[in-house]
Formats: sequence, C-alpha cells, structure tokens
Amino acid sequence: MNRRQLLASSLFGLTALPAADSGLKALPDAALRASDPDQYWLRVRNEQFYLPEWRNFLNNGSLGVAPRPVIHAVEDFLERGAGLISDEYPRWGYETLDAERTEMAEFLGCKKDELAFVHNATEGLSTIAAGIDLKAGDEVVMTDLEHPSGKAGWAVRAQRHGVAIREVAIPLPPKSSAQLADIMISAIGPRTRVLFFSGILSPTGTIMPVRQICDAARAKGVITVIDGAHMNGQIPLKLSDLGCDYYAGSPHKWMFAPAGSGILYIREENLDRLWPSIVTGDWDNKKSKAARFMKVGTNNKGVVVGMMAGLRFLKQLGPENVYARIHDLAMRNYRMAAARPYLEIFSAADPALYGSLVTIGFRGAKLDDLFRKARERKIWIYGGERMRLSTHIHTRPQDLEAYYALVDEVVGHKG
Repeated sequence: MNRRQLLASSLFGLTALPAADSGLKALPDAALRASDPDQYWLRVRNEQFYLPEWRNFLNNGSLGVAPRPVIHAVEDFLERGAGLISDEYPRWGYETLDAERTEMAEFLGCKKDELAFVHNATEGLSTIAAGIDLKAGDEVVMTDLEHPSGKAGWAVRAQRHGVAIREVAIPLPPKSSAQLADIMISAIGPRTRVLFFSGILSPTGTIMPVRQICDAARAKGVITVIDGAHMNGQIPLKLSDLGCDYYAGSPHKWMFAPAGSGILYIREENLDRLWPSIVTGDWDNKKSKAARFMKVGTNNKGVVVGMMAGLRFLKQLGPENVYARIHDLAMRNYRMAAARPYLEIFSAADPALYGSLVTIGFRGAKLDDLFRKARERKIWIYGGERMRLSTHIHTRPQDLEAYYALVDEVVGHKG
C-alpha cells in the first residue's frame, strides 16, 4: 500500500497514516566529510535535494533550496490536515506556537518571547518600520546598499508622516570592519532616531560590524533595526549578541526553510513599544509578548512545520560544517574572479568580511550573450553589470567552473 492509499484508508478509520514514511536517506558518514569534503557534499546534494544534475545554481541568495526532509514534512502536514487526522486545526495565525518558537529561539540565540514567525524579512521590516513611534522631522539613517523591500517601509513613513531618510555611501569594496563602523557611527546626527542597515549587505555580501555599530547607537539613544535576511544560516551568530533593538530574517534563504517563512526579533524592552500592523481580536494582549505580532488570521502552518524541519536538517548537518562549506566555496569563487583581470570585485578582499555572497563586475561589458548562454547551459545567476554569486552546500565546484568558463568565453576574449 503506497502513502496516498494509506492516507485514503485512514480517512475511513482503517489505519493510521505513518509519519514521514518517505524513504529519506541518512546523511553520509562524517568521516567522508573529513577525508573528501567535495565528495561528501556532492552526496548530500544528490541524496538530500531534488536538484537535477544539469542545474548549476548560483543564486541561493534570492531564494534557497528546500531539501527533501523539508518538502516531505510540509507534504505530510498538508495531507494530515486535509484528512483531519488530528484534532487540531491545521492552521497558523492565531496560535503562539510556543514549542516551535522555543526551539528556534534556542538556535537563534534569543528568548522565545522576543521571537515571532512572519513570512519573510520584508514583512518583519515593514512591521518594524510601521510600528515605531516617529514624528515629522525624525531621521532614519541607512546605507545606500539596502534592499528595496527593506527601504520601502521607511519610504512609506517618509511620505505619510514626514520622516526624513538619509543614505550613507558604503565603499565598494570596503577596506575593513573598522571603516564600516566609522561610516555608520559618524552618520548619526542630532535628528537621527533610527539606524537601519543590513547585517550582510544584499548587493555585495559584506558582513557589517553589527555589534559595534549598535552599541554606539544605543549610547546615543538611537534605535537600531537590522535587516538579517542573509545572516541566519550563512554565518554563525546569536541575536542577543548583536545588541540591536529589532531584527528581521528570512530562513528560506540559508536555513533550508520553505518559501514564506521569516523571523521577527523584538528586543525584550521594546515589546510593549512597537505597534502591530496586522491585527486580530487579540492584538492588544501584551501578555503574549512577541507572539501577538504573528496573530494575523488563518494561515498555512505547513510553512512553520517546514521551517522547523529545515532547522533540524541544519542542526543534523552541523551548523559549523555548513558555515565552513559555504565560506570555502565563496573563497574559491573570489579567487576565480580575482584571477581574471577583466573582472572587478565589489566584495571585500578580507574573507572575514563575507560569508557566501561575492559580487563581481564586468567593467561595462555587454552581457546579453552571457545571460543567453547561461540560460542555455542551465546556469542560474543573478544581477547585471554587478553580478552577485551565492553558494550553498548543494553548490558543486563544477558549478563555479562552468560559470567562469562561460565568462571567459563571452567576456574574457574581449578584455
């Protein structure tokens, strides 16, 4: 009897549907990772992901790839919900999900009551931007490399309430963390109420010195808001160590979660100060702490189930192993770009200033043929004259080699 037959029979009380009866494979032996890491991670790709052999995927920074255990967890939950197998409503949007938030908070390094689940970093940042008390003339300072969606919430406040926005230029490439910290801290002025910036800058992959900047801002009475869309799962961090007031992240990029999953962190002292944007009848129940910011009405709990499966997959792999592999591939990427004089690199030369994301430039070369041939050869890339390449554990060295062979063919001979 196959899985769907089991589901059908369970609806008539003939049998119970087994949990996750999916034929998933165990991870390769850790000894292989030590002796032959490329082979170990190739097996992880082949056995744990649905990626076909012909797909060269170099754009994990936009939307990550959910592994088989995550897809099966979501599918199993949706099937059980459709069959009303349990006595609980298969929804999300009214529950506080204490068990799930406790597990996630332990990994993220914050308190359960400071954490809410949202749909992505954009939703979290919009909630923050809309919910902070600001008046006309108050200033929000940000970098000139923020993601358009991260900036949008503040743009609404500017048009609606007269809040001022000022952008500060980040050098390409930056020289050091000290330089980045000095730029941001010295930008704080007498009217600055909020300092907003990405922990990892989306266009370049630069890792910002978040704690140093947030500590200086706090000393000046300035609220700090961090766009963490690229942080969780790409580099090791604990939210409580960042020193920020608010933070939003997207586990669907680097933590193997399905699309539609996000996190919102509200520092404990700010829980009663932030206004919710989307509300239910329980919107003013401040006893629920951060959970009141995820009470948005009936929703798809399958996304949360998948997000937790992604977290457990990451923990099973060993976060330190994932971070190391991601970074090793990024350093290979950087060296391959640096070896080509007809390219320029916008990411920092210091490997400590990037995790996975490396951004290269083509010095004005026309790229129509590059994109056309990339599509033909199933090489998935993102960008234009500034092209951001992002690697994850499912990235193969041959994917980078194929990409740079294409670059040599299309752009290199013109240099």
